[in-house]
Amino acid sequence: MHRGRYKPPASILGLVLGLLCVVQAAKVNKHKPWIETTYHGIVTENDDKVLLDPPLIALDKDAPLRYAESFEVTLTKEGEICGFRIHGQDVPFEAVVLDKSTGEGVIRAKEKLDCELQKEHTFTIQAYDCGEGPDGANMKKSHKATVHIQVNDINEYSPVFKEKSYKATVMEGKSYDSILKVEAVDADCSFQFSQICSYEIVTPDVPFTIDKDGYIKNTEKLNYSKERMYKLTVTAYDCGKNRASEDILIKISIKPTCKPGWQGWSKRMEYEPGTGNLALFPSMHLETCDEPITSIQANIELETNHIGKGCDRDTYSEKSLHMLCGASSGTVELLPAPSSAANWTLGLPTDNGHDSDQVYEFNGTQAIKVPEGVVSTSLKEPFTVSVWMRHGPGAREKETILCNSDRTEMNRHHYSLYVHNCRLVFLLRQDPSESENYKPAEFHWKLDQVCDKEWHHYVLNVEFPSVALFVDGVSYDPFLVTEDYPLHASKIETQLTIGACWQDNAGHDSDNETVSETLTGGGAYMSQFFRGNLAGLMIRSGKLENKKVIDCLYTCKEGLDLQLPEEVGTGIKVQFNPSQSSLTLEGDDIESFDKVMQHVSYLNSRQFPTPGIRRLHITTTVKCFNEESCISVPEAEGYVMVLQPEEPKISLSGIDHFARSAPEFESPEGVTLFPELRIVSTITREVEAEGESEDDPTAQESVVSEEVMHNLDTCEVTVVGEELDGQRESLEVDLAQIQQRGLEMSSSNLGLIITGVNTMATYEEVLHLIRYRNWHTEALFDRKFKLVCSELNGRYISNNFKVEVNVIHTANPMEHANNAMVQPQFISPVHHASMDLSGHNLANAHQASVVPSAATIVIVVCVSFLVFMIILGVFRIRAAHQRSMRDQENGKENEMDWDDSALTITVNPMETYEDQHSSEEEEEEESEDGEEEDDITSAESESSEDEEGAEAEGRQAASRQQQLEWDDSTLTY
Repeated sequence: MHRGRYKPPASILGLVLGLLCVVQAAKVNKHKPWIETTYHGIVTENDDKVLLDPPLIALDKDAPLRYAESFEVTLTKEGEICGFRIHGQDVPFEAVVLDKSTGEGVIRAKEKLDCELQKEHTFTIQAYDCGEGPDGANMKKSHKATVHIQVNDINEYSPVFKEKSYKATVMEGKSYDSILKVEAVDADCSFQFSQICSYEIVTPDVPFTIDKDGYIKNTEKLNYSKERMYKLTVTAYDCGKNRASEDILIKISIKPTCKPGWQGWSKRMEYEPGTGNLALFPSMHLETCDEPITSIQANIELETNHIGKGCDRDTYSEKSLHMLCGASSGTVELLPAPSSAANWTLGLPTDNGHDSDQVYEFNGTQAIKVPEGVVSTSLKEPFTVSVWMRHGPGAREKETILCNSDRTEMNRHHYSLYVHNCRLVFLLRQDPSESENYKPAEFHWKLDQVCDKEWHHYVLNVEFPSVALFVDGVSYDPFLVTEDYPLHASKIETQLTIGACWQDNAGHDSDNETVSETLTGGGAYMSQFFRGNLAGLMIRSGKLENKKVIDCLYTCKEGLDLQLPEEVGTGIKVQFNPSQSSLTLEGDDIESFDKVMQHVSYLNSRQFPTPGIRRLHITTTVKCFNEESCISVPEAEGYVMVLQPEEPKISLSGIDHFARSAPEFESPEGVTLFPELRIVSTITREVEAEGESEDDPTAQESVVSEEVMHNLDTCEVTVVGEELDGQRESLEVDLAQIQQRGLEMSSSNLGLIITGVNTMATYEEVLHLIRYRNWHTEALFDRKFKLVCSELNGRYISNNFKVEVNVIHTANPMEHANNAMVQPQFISPVHHASMDLSGHNLANAHQASVVPSAATIVIVVCVSFLVFMIILGVFRIRAAHQRSMRDQENGKENEMDWDDSALTITVNPMETYEDQHSSEEEEEEESEDGEEEDDITSAESESSEDEEGAEAEGRQAASRQQQLEWDDSTLTY
């Protein structure tokens, strides 16, 4: 009951109610239910409840009116809604009546809905009432309404990438807006949950970023040398914040910027001596960055200026090199290596190592005088002057290389070679002649080589009135020739100097240059000093050097080489410079060009090359079709490391102590000094041990290789002790035999020197020919000599081989001669140096003592009985004499002084043949080679350091002594 509502009187209500009951009793199902024409619904997948708009309510006019809540109204069946019917095929929904009287109903899903399968459903629905009567007859249906239901999505799926991995390649040094794009998808049906809202790079600290659309770009310029490939892990998120079920891997490779240039070669290459050619660029190729190339030119330069005289050359003396190159006669070396025979270069500063050439340094204060007689006073035309020179920037003053000037009174320059303002000038004043006409006197060459501080080889071929100059094998004509009068006749001797010009204070100096204040004696001084380096200064008189000899002298022993196989094309032009230190290639085909470059090699033909670095420079010029876009190839640099060669050890061995009779020394043949000399050269290599040691895994063992054969260039025999006395002794050798072998010999009172490049076997043959003569041997008891041989101008030097020769004196020359004929059958030429024979030594046999006549008689008698024990008997006598002398001279040891001038040795004719025969057999067993001459005595022995040999000889001596004992008790000394 509501407040304020009008209440009719009870009589009226009763009347109305009565009327209604009458009407109701008479009512039938006249009306159809009514519903809306269209419904829209929403359902969430995995849920069955549908939210409809508007709500599902069916109305029926057959339903009674309700005026008041207090009335009890009996609803008829015709006014109720009994149900809803859905029309459609396979509609997953159902409609249910919640209240029949009100017609309220709901729609719900009959099964689990999947938005991904079907997002929307459309169907029709009808409402129907309950009809008339108890059985529902005459049921009425409403019109069909359309129902649209949308299935709402839930975020049940995660993003999935379309690809399992991604790859990309980028160029270094470039910034990209997008390197690549990754893409993920989501299986959810809704826009919200199927949309990928963001991507993320999981890998930390990488120079990349990714945007919401999946585009990756770099945050900084990439560097190929720093990182060649980046590996990134990337994930994705949908708008429901679901992360990708599986992250993906992205590989980004960095490609180096295409830089034109030579690629695929090593900067350092090692060269082992004696291995022949070394390929410098076996895998080299030229990168042109796909530019269209029309031509390529490459220049390969081997830098060898720091080695010796500009490159690696044999370090033989310049004279030996001239002989090897074919200049066999008339050559005089003015700057030889200091020796006893050529000592004028002694004390001159040198700028050399034994590995490379010997050169001399002139600093503007030093000069040397060439001794008189080395070069003839007036050069015989034609003649040649050659020199190696390294000279710095030019000075205003003249700098003299070679000068021949008046020794006294005047200052005339007869001929000279000097440098002036980067010009090379050769002065040659003609000798006095009947005609006083002008003649060519000075020849000038303006050359860059004179002042470039590099080594160059200069050769002057003088054939008056023309002078030809060759620099490094290339000829140059003088740009200026001045004339002068011939010199006036005079008897003044000349002085040949190197590094300056000899002047005389008394003369008139026509030159205005500053001269040295230091007088050299006699009012003479040097002027026009040279500043630089000189080597190999030679004068060859009477003959010109031909081009072949000049090229041979200049040619290096090392350089570039190119040996092309047949399959390599010949379309590439190849050009070397004369010294083989520079190679130029020209061509238009890149592939052929690369193949030729791969066959360029380094070669050093020296047996013992100079170790060290040789730098390489490659300069390349490329021409393209389009000149504007043509590439620039940078210069390539590397170096060849020449390893230290295994140094040879030159050993001299042979008989180093022997004795000969005095007549042999006095004979015209003399005594052979080195009859059994042997020259052997070996190399010791260190190799790793085969079995590795646990204590020292780096242990090495030395292995002496077999003998190595190489040349010698000098052997020097010097006297140990007093110099040779030319009035009574000399060292002699057959000069014709030496010259026949292409060697030269010089001698002095200090000894002799044999020079020239030849084999060790040849030097052995020549040294076997050296003889020592002494035609006054009365006061001579021994002589000592020393032999030293060397290779490569002193780079490798042998041991000091010393020889001692003893003189055996006899009383009667006639009897000695007879004995000399008999002795060889009894004397063993033993060559073991360590043989001592009870302390007897012939080294001091010349010391005098007086032997009584009784001793002489006893010796003669003993020798007559035991001829084959002559020498051992002499030893016994000398030993006894030593004991006597020690007593007399307060214990002097090893004194064997005696006087055998009155000693006469006779042979017992009664000696049996058997004794002689047995003695000869003993000699044959003890003799090593049997190469001794017939007059060898038993005192001859070879000095050796072999202890085992010494013990063996000692045992032999003791055995002999026991067999040949005699009684010397009756001897008086």
